[in-house]
Amino acid sequence: MSRIGNKSIELRKDVVIDIQDNQIRIKGPQGELSYHLPESLRVEKKENYLVVRRLTDDKEAKSLHGLYRQLFANAVIGVCKKWEKQLKLVGTGYNARVENGDLVLKIGYSHPVIFKRVEGIDFQAKENTVIIVSGCDKQKVGEVAYQIRKIKKPDPYKGKGILYVGEKLRIKPGKKAKAGSAT
Repeated sequence: MSRIGNKSIELRKDVVIDIQDNQIRIKGPQGELSYHLPESLRVEKKENYLVVRRLTDDKEAKSLHGLYRQLFANAVIGVCKKWEKQLKLVGTGYNARVENGDLVLKIGYSHPVIFKRVEGIDFQAKENTVIIVSGCDKQKVGEVAYQIRKIKKPDPYKGKGILYVGEKLRIKPGKKAKAGSAT
């Protein structure tokens, strides 16, 4: 029994839900998302709540029940208030700017790195060292933020690279610590 799948999703007044066969569309002031529903699930709209029901009790239906309920809940939040991830550039001379929707990064390479615009995702560069990735789809926002972070992963010895805001990086001591302890 899925506890998450059985929870109903409260709909806000500015969210419009359109259910046709196995297709569900969620529209709001910030955007629109659509999902294809598996055959083993049904979605019902009751007053200002959305309920996901499973038609069978097989293993696949049970596993998809909670997943799709949470995807719809995240979509309802995302079309009202965009999801966002913040990345921080740490390093001397590291900076970022947005040009024509593309993200231009100077992160210690001989050339600037251009991260192309992704549909449904917005970039902002705050204070030249903080990148804000935002969009309606929580999964896509996280994936794009990860792709940007992967361009220059944080170095555990120097502490330089692209980090999530709030991420704690443990700095390793390196060779000097080992050489000094030998007596």
